[in-house]
Amino acid sequence: MLIKEAIAMFLRSIRVRRKGFNEYKGNHKQICKQIVDNCWNNTYFKTSTGHFSAFYMRDFGMCTQALINLGYKEQVLKTLQFALTIYSRENKLTTTITKDNKLINIFTDSPDTLPFLIHSLKLAKADELIKVYKPFLEKEIMNYFNKFIEVKSGLIYPKYFSSIKDQAKRKTCCYDACMAGMLRNDLEELNLPNPLKQFDYKEIIKDSYWNGKYFEDTLFENYISGDANVFPYWCGIIDDKKMLKQSIKAIKEKELDYPFPLKYTINRTHKFLLWSKLLSPNYEGTTIWAHLGLCYLDIVAKADKKLLKKYLEMYKQQIDKHKTFLEVYKPNGDIYKTPFYISDEGMLWASKYLELNK
Repeated sequence: MLIKEAIAMFLRSIRVRRKGFNEYKGNHKQICKQIVDNCWNNTYFKTSTGHFSAFYMRDFGMCTQALINLGYKEQVLKTLQFALTIYSRENKLTTTITKDNKLINIFTDSPDTLPFLIHSLKLAKADELIKVYKPFLEKEIMNYFNKFIEVKSGLIYPKYFSSIKDQAKRKTCCYDACMAGMLRNDLEELNLPNPLKQFDYKEIIKDSYWNGKYFEDTLFENYISGDANVFPYWCGIIDDKKMLKQSIKAIKEKELDYPFPLKYTINRTHKFLLWSKLLSPNYEGTTIWAHLGLCYLDIVAKADKKLLKKYLEMYKQQIDKHKTFLEVYKPNGDIYKTPFYISDEGMLWASKYLELNK
């Protein structure tokens, strides 16, 4: 099934090279509004109008709050109903539900699938869905604890799992710990069984990853990464404004926000899956990612309104230039493409840009 998806991406890249991206008319806000509307297929929110035109729990979870704030709560609830219907029918959770409603993991189990599902249910106040699917959710909560959590530390087991950088062979990264922390807090708020209750993730994440200036990427590697310095705050684990300002300062000093936000890293320091190195080199290395950039803007909004305005203008320029909302860019800001792949387009993430502009 993954091969089928890869072939579809390759064929789309050929079409885009020949005909260009699907361009929208209007100003930056009108373009983003059309994209969000087009990502709704009357059943669920797709991640994009391009080749990721399926359901990805991570991407939807990042956009849930923005979609609700923009007036799409009914569609959010229908999306959650769609996902839970298929997840419970197949009796498992995966990162992705394909266009033909099949469950697949890209590329293996991920410690952020359940956290984003629970977080979205909480944000949408989906009490009825929680009630109906409670037995399934309770089973998956215990599966999560047994599969991912190292009981002694509360951190994710040191092995390769899919994550926000699903092609990178990272172990026990800060992002995954933040997902566990967010899940712990949401389960407590929703009064669901909470095997993570015993862990104080605020202290665990600070003790494990904070070096006094920024959060380090993994438990075993001491370099700065964009996701490690966004999600402790985005997930509501760390609420220290001084630390937030230090993380933003470090991001700026290391130019992870240059030419616009946000890069995962400034150096490709870790190993990647072999096929990705061959077909899409640096796809999740020093490239600029829009979903990561917009989550970064979410936390910048809490600390520096002037900087937020500057960053939003940078994204406005990209939207005006390409007449769509792109997935990923080269380190210099050009469109990411290889002989086998080209950046996706019409991303649901445009909802976050719209919400930040309100």
